[in-house]
Amino acid sequence: MSCWQTIQDYGLRAIGIGERLLPRDDFTLCQQFTLIGSGMIWNIYFGVVALICGFFLATAVAVGKASPRRIFRKPSEWFIFIFRGSPLFIQFFFGYFLFLSLKSVSPIFDPFTAAWLGALIVLFLNTAAYSGEIFYGALQSIPKGDTEAADAYGMTGWPRFRRVIWPTMLRLAWPAYTNEAIFLFHATALVFLSGFPAWQQRGDALYYASYFADKTFNPFIPYPILAGYFIVLTLIVVGIFGLVNARLNRHLPQDIRPKLRLRPNLIR
Repeated sequence: MSCWQTIQDYGLRAIGIGERLLPRDDFTLCQQFTLIGSGMIWNIYFGVVALICGFFLATAVAVGKASPRRIFRKPSEWFIFIFRGSPLFIQFFFGYFLFLSLKSVSPIFDPFTAAWLGALIVLFLNTAAYSGEIFYGALQSIPKGDTEAADAYGMTGWPRFRRVIWPTMLRLAWPAYTNEAIFLFHATALVFLSGFPAWQQRGDALYYASYFADKTFNPFIPYPILAGYFIVLTLIVVGIFGLVNARLNRHLPQDIRPKLRLRPNLIR
């Protein structure tokens, strides 16, 4: 079988398109690259959807934590404390058994025990908590002159937040938020190790890397391939977030624009 035929057969297997059965023997390098790359579709799905949804919840949580009203401040503080204070791996298991218990109450919770939804919700809540703390710190760092200028122009409420506070918050928080986005994509690899099952043996990239490592008794080929895919994904994320960072700081002189620095979280 040629490499091109392998790509046609297994390139989209992770989402149910192509060959149903996995190769059993005579594993080629092309098969490993193709299937692990196919599994990356799920890692990208988890990361992108959790990041987009978590961005809006994080903004709300940050505003709530900065609110002088206790009814908004306390729930935001406890949300951040719980999800930042416990390991993501434990959150996956707790979420799975919670959804499993709810499944026995009503069949409407059936999809929540699958990785595509249940694990996504856990990632979404986790990144919202970490991003919320980042955004809260940025809110506290907004220069007084910005808000005083908005007050001088008669801006209040939503117009003041949308045109002054929110853009400044994003500009200040974006470098740290970029590192959070990188960590989130790396954390998607934990979905395979959590209790959430893969759907019909169509798992993520780590699922296929582990499959080849178990079958060949040689982890030094599939796992470096997996690491290579994540390095490429990290570079893409840094590039996209760098463009957004440049857009947010376009009004500043070139010599004082903040530069993105890659600072991966080794332990969390």
